[in-house]
Amino acid sequence: MNSTISNLLDLGNQKFSPKGKVYYQLSVPELIEHALINREGSLTINGALAADTGKFTGRSPRDRYIVYDDETKNTIWWGDINQALDVKYYKMLLDKMCQYMEKINLYIRDGYVCADERHRLTLKVITESAYQNIFANNLFLRPNNNERFLSIDWTIIAIPSFEANPTTDGVNNPNFVIINFVEKTVLIGGTGYTGEIKKSIFSVLNYILPKEKGVLSMHCSANVGKKRGDTALFFGLSGTGKTTLSADEQRMLVGDDEHGWDHNGIFNFEGGCYAKCVGLEAKQEPQIFNAIKFGTLLENICLLEGTRIPDYNNISKTENTRAAYPASFIEGALEPAVALHPQHIFFLTADAFGVLPPISKLTVEQAMYHFISGYTAKVAGTEAGVNEPVATFSACFGKAFLPLRPGKYAAILGEKLQDHAAKVWLVNTGWIGGAYGVGKRISLHYTRNLIKAALEGDLDQVMYQKHLIFGLSYPTICPGVPSEVLSPRDSWEDKDAYFIQANKLAEAFVANFKQYEKGVSAEVMAAAPKKIDYRKGVVS
Repeated sequence: MNSTISNLLDLGNQKFSPKGKVYYQLSVPELIEHALINREGSLTINGALAADTGKFTGRSPRDRYIVYDDETKNTIWWGDINQALDVKYYKMLLDKMCQYMEKINLYIRDGYVCADERHRLTLKVITESAYQNIFANNLFLRPNNNERFLSIDWTIIAIPSFEANPTTDGVNNPNFVIINFVEKTVLIGGTGYTGEIKKSIFSVLNYILPKEKGVLSMHCSANVGKKRGDTALFFGLSGTGKTTLSADEQRMLVGDDEHGWDHNGIFNFEGGCYAKCVGLEAKQEPQIFNAIKFGTLLENICLLEGTRIPDYNNISKTENTRAAYPASFIEGALEPAVALHPQHIFFLTADAFGVLPPISKLTVEQAMYHFISGYTAKVAGTEAGVNEPVATFSACFGKAFLPLRPGKYAAILGEKLQDHAAKVWLVNTGWIGGAYGVGKRISLHYTRNLIKAALEGDLDQVMYQKHLIFGLSYPTICPGVPSEVLSPRDSWEDKDAYFIQANKLAEAFVANFKQYEKGVSAEVMAAAPKKIDYRKGVVS
């Protein structure tokens, strides 16, 4: 092994002598050639590479671990989300992976995260497949002019064909993701789903930035007006419209998923976008649709039979179809991806209960309560007759990626809101006129008009009404949105059924929040919804 390769594969004290070929920092066209030769995927009519990620088409949260050591034992929020792994098992698996990697070809890519250079972390990504390396190129920030980093902060090793032995290796299943904060290494095995690469580093930043620098790390998209003075953040779980609503032709994209907020403003963690493709249409989401071209990686999409045309409505492989592309593929994307403090923050929820108003203005305390709650709703299933929505809560709109307790992030958010007077809006991109199965999903056109009105100040001087159960203040008029749409109760034909659903959702909020009550102020607790006897108007 020559010194150049030795430096590329420096894993500290771990001995590593690859006998296969090592491809370093290949261009995207070269990687596409490799992917085609390796039969990892095929080219679509628009030039994008379509690849399947194998058995796993999404993350596997129960197979994610953090190494338990002196650094983490008293700092990590241990539990179902952050599972502890003994150092000995980490060392065993790293040794086995290195022995395995000696026999295969490898693709290596250097990149970094955090567009603000004061927070930059350099990365080395070692992958088994060319398509994984394309993903790393597209999603992480890229060095300029073949810049070589003097040092690497974190190393990610992602080998889908390597599987652990649950009997001896201390893990639950053959697939695993392991984060080691002392060694600054991420091990990924048994899964080819590239989202694990991206989200593991997001988890790393969610630990380092708040703990060491007091920076708020956020699972949100962000954009800014053409004058660059009206930054907006969009928080939301999968399916709520976070990526769609931030991709606005009238505004410049900062980033679609992960950002930091420090004393200067906000900055994107990434160099690309990882957009969901299900139901993608050029008319509804032109920026995302047009970003799918040569250099883009399409994951787990189907093609129309006998063609190379992507069929975005076909979810026979998975509903979690994805497109990974550099942010520069979005026309007007901000470069560098940094912006001023946000003036507007949108919490997006797809409320399948049909209870929440299409848009509400939140106080600071309400914002902290709903941030910690991280609510959306999903339909229980597709079997005949099963139409009941299910409330889903994910703390800080990203519970699966929080190494620290949610209260830590909420406290920083509260400080930022007080210091910078950002307006916070709760936006229901879900159902109106009834719950799922009775009502209908609010049109994307209406939601865009609501957000536009908030951004342009059209909702500043209008009359507001207060929700009886959730205490939310929602506008009675908005340009481009029918008034009957704005009031959730008025959009229901059966008013009794509305209050039954609203009380049911309120109960779910209160039950979920019990786990976070310790350390939360009385003012924030007072923002919780309260059940009422709606016929008497009495709080119960």
